[in-house]
Amino acid sequence: MKKIVVLFFLFLFCLPVLGQEGFLFEKGIDKVIIPFKFINNLVFISIKVNGVELNFLLDSGVEETILFSMEDKKEVSFSNVEKITLRGLGEEESIEGLKSTNNTLEIKGAKSSNHLLYIVLDQSFNLSSHIGIPVNGIIGYNFLKTNLVEINYEKKRITVYRDNNKNRKRIERKFQTVPITIERSKPYIASSIVINSVEIPVKLLIDIGNSDAIWLFENNKKSIKIPAKNFEDYLGKGFSGDVEGKRAQIAKFTISKFEFYNPIIAFPDSSSIKNVRMVKDRAGSVGSEILKRFSVVFDYPNQKMFLKKNNNFSAPFTYNKSGVELQHYGLQWVQETVRLETVPLIKSDNLSLNQNNAENNFKYKFVLKPIYIIANVRKNSPAAISGLQKGDILVSINKEPAYQFTLEKINLLLKSEEEKWITFEVERNSQLMKFKFQLLNVL
Repeated sequence: MKKIVVLFFLFLFCLPVLGQEGFLFEKGIDKVIIPFKFINNLVFISIKVNGVELNFLLDSGVEETILFSMEDKKEVSFSNVEKITLRGLGEEESIEGLKSTNNTLEIKGAKSSNHLLYIVLDQSFNLSSHIGIPVNGIIGYNFLKTNLVEINYEKKRITVYRDNNKNRKRIERKFQTVPITIERSKPYIASSIVINSVEIPVKLLIDIGNSDAIWLFENNKKSIKIPAKNFEDYLGKGFSGDVEGKRAQIAKFTISKFEFYNPIIAFPDSSSIKNVRMVKDRAGSVGSEILKRFSVVFDYPNQKMFLKKNNNFSAPFTYNKSGVELQHYGLQWVQETVRLETVPLIKSDNLSLNQNNAENNFKYKFVLKPIYIIANVRKNSPAAISGLQKGDILVSINKEPAYQFTLEKINLLLKSEEEKWITFEVERNSQLMKFKFQLLNVL
């Protein structure tokens, strides 16, 4: 399963509140280290909102801080609330939300006061079912704008540095400096692509909330055309609905002095991006499939980004070859057998007093395990040709119970470089059915 995606290019029908200073350090603290979860190429961190800990997607592609899936977090209180309309990526209509001011967001050692929040009321919009962990919000510009923020993808930790000479010199000594621009509170970078044997300079949004490598907007005037070898695909979900488009492969992508060969590119269709406010000359986005190959430091105040290659730099580019998208569909109780760790009693003649057979030393317990449902099947894909359908509930994968897999492990399996055969057993209309398909590289 390819990414989830959380690609929110928000258009808010209201004016932002001025005066937010971002996260400021407590006295005597020079840096803060935050562990993060890295799932499907997306970064998730914990932040306290008005004293209650919530899980956030870190997304440089959004300006404001957004909350959703708050039905289980009713203890969070908000002040100065008013209704607003939210609109963004996708084809559907706008949705209702709330705007709240004067909130306090905290990480250990730093705090953001008078923080503006937008709250999505539609409970059908949630990332948790796509990601596999609870997700309560998205934060971007207000987390990144004030300090030096390093994302170490290998160690899965974010280090927020106070912007002083000592920290800046250490970073400049170890990293490659890359100029960026901050426009409408989002970072942009000048790079280039080679498509249909033509090298084209492109201005891209740096979007760590996009799990793909690169998104390009088709533009015949700039010779940005979809390669002949491509396929239609589901690209993700935005506030205004599903995002459809095409995937293809291009020859090369260059960012600063770093070159990538044969990356997988997504081309969203025009109806999916009609609500996006474009900055001048923007040609698309560079996402986490590229950025995760570095340690990245954002320096918004000085319009710089610092890059240092990590061990994943030369990893091949892959995509979901099955054509099936899965998501969480609730939880189920599963009976598991647990072996008892027993210590035998020993008599003086060294004979054990415990004569029970080892195979009897177990007990049963019931644990909650995930249920997965097929959320989308790509047309003409191996999964579609095999007969799998949207709404099928996954029972097993290659004869192993589906609940033994995390959503991320299933994603990795379906993105395998090898053209493996996969067997899905599903439940459809209360009947068990088996389908077999091969992961085929059509690019």
